Amino acid sequence: MQPLFSFRYSKQDSIYRLMQFLSTFAGIQPFILMSAQNMSFNKITPSDIDFFREVLPASFILADEENIERCSSDNTEDFVFPPEIILQPASTEEVSKIMRYCNEHNIPVTPRGAGTGLSGGALPVHGGICLDMRRMNKIISIDVDNFQVITQPGIITEELQNAIKEQGLFYPVDPASKGSCFIGGNVAENSGGPRAVKYGTVKDYVLNLEIVLPDGEVIWTGANTLKNATGYNLTQLIVGSEGTLAVVTQIVLKLIPYPAENLLMLVPFEIAEDAAKAVNKIMLSGHTPSALEFMEKDALTCAIHYSGSNVTVPENIQAHLLIEVDGNDKEVLFKEMENISFLMEDFATGEILFAEDSEQKNELWRLRRVVGEAVKHSSVYKEEDTVVPRSYLPELLHFVKKTGNKYGFKSVCYGHAGDGNLHVNIVKGDLSDEFWNEGLPVAIREIFEYVHSVKGTISGEHGIGYVQKPYMNIVFNEVQMNLMRQIKQIFDPKGILNPGKIF
Repeated sequence: MQPLFSFRYSKQDSIYRLMQFLSTFAGIQPFILMSAQNMSFNKITPSDIDFFREVLPASFILADEENIERCSSDNTEDFVFPPEIILQPASTEEVSKIMRYCNEHNIPVTPRGAGTGLSGGALPVHGGICLDMRRMNKIISIDVDNFQVITQPGIITEELQNAIKEQGLFYPVDPASKGSCFIGGNVAENSGGPRAVKYGTVKDYVLNLEIVLPDGEVIWTGANTLKNATGYNLTQLIVGSEGTLAVVTQIVLKLIPYPAENLLMLVPFEIAEDAAKAVNKIMLSGHTPSALEFMEKDALTCAIHYSGSNVTVPENIQAHLLIEVDGNDKEVLFKEMENISFLMEDFATGEILFAEDSEQKNELWRLRRVVGEAVKHSSVYKEEDTVVPRSYLPELLHFVKKTGNKYGFKSVCYGHAGDGNLHVNIVKGDLSDEFWNEGLPVAIREIFEYVHSVKGTISGEHGIGYVQKPYMNIVFNEVQMNLMRQIKQIFDPKGILNPGKIF
């Protein structure tokens, strides 16, 4: 599969550092990215900015160097694609006006949440407008009687969860970046997280969405009901569509009662594959932990060094499982943890660490949540978001390591073992640029082909975005791809919304 565009800049490239901002008028300084493939779209002109100033206050039309740099990248590797200009709407009406104008004038628009994505979904690869949703950050209502919340997309996920918790309710989906990511981005990517093993992913909680179509039309996709068998399920079509079909402006989520108690333990394994095998043993024994997280030794060690934690990892330990149970009866939970610890006796393990208080729980969870940042901090890396049926997890881990030995790369593996989702972080280290750019994709393709062969897929929660596009033909044939392209065409005939993603 050939790349769709000619230029991309990393943060280290001198050409990126040397680009100058072109002054136009009234303090607005658009940053123009030229690309051979951008020619099918129109660039931002002074008359376009005149229109945007009619829609938004001038302070929310941005093109200064700091903001352009912020919106040029997300957490995906080191890619940089500058937008020409950043617009920050605060209402559905403003989004509608912007989209209608951009559709009429053939201007590409890339919606952006907090920029925590790992597949390049928020990268404005064709320049144009970055539609920064951070001002749409209000909780519209929490309906305690019906266990629902209506929210705008720009609120931080953890802030939303805390507000819901104050009402005794629970929104359990918790991506590792929940302290910084936006709920709108979670909807766009169908995010998961550690508690997906018991509670599911974003798609299991979205009841209804207000969306703005690329031509500016505003619609609701469903109903605020737990059951809905009326027509095609447009709501679930938008969830996980990565901002390519519509801009989400309101979200209706179902909620559940907040569990009063939880217990947490860290189980060390002398053999990494045993940790993966233990996952299915726990589940087959009738237990459904609220989290079952896998961290191989290098992942935990990296997190410890990065965070300054005093947790230690014995030399003979190769992997850990972080196991959480939750509910409302503490005695029942103690019994469940005791039973799970008995199951671990079938494996070669070290001393099990039980978190005795909230401080220890927070410390263990902090280690798990910073693994990605820690690996990224230590080296240039690529993160592959593999997912397989849970029983194949030990084989997947073995295949990843075997492939690394074959091609000479090191990987740091961790992830949501309870649902078969393994994050494979490949660190560049001393690898040559030639291998990194040409040889490594061949190895990654072999891993994805294995994943597909056992009925898994190439992304469990990070999405396809920009970086995984070359591998889509592993899991989809041309008939399937054409169906998706036709759906895109119906929603976005001019292709202006988040172009350069998925296909």
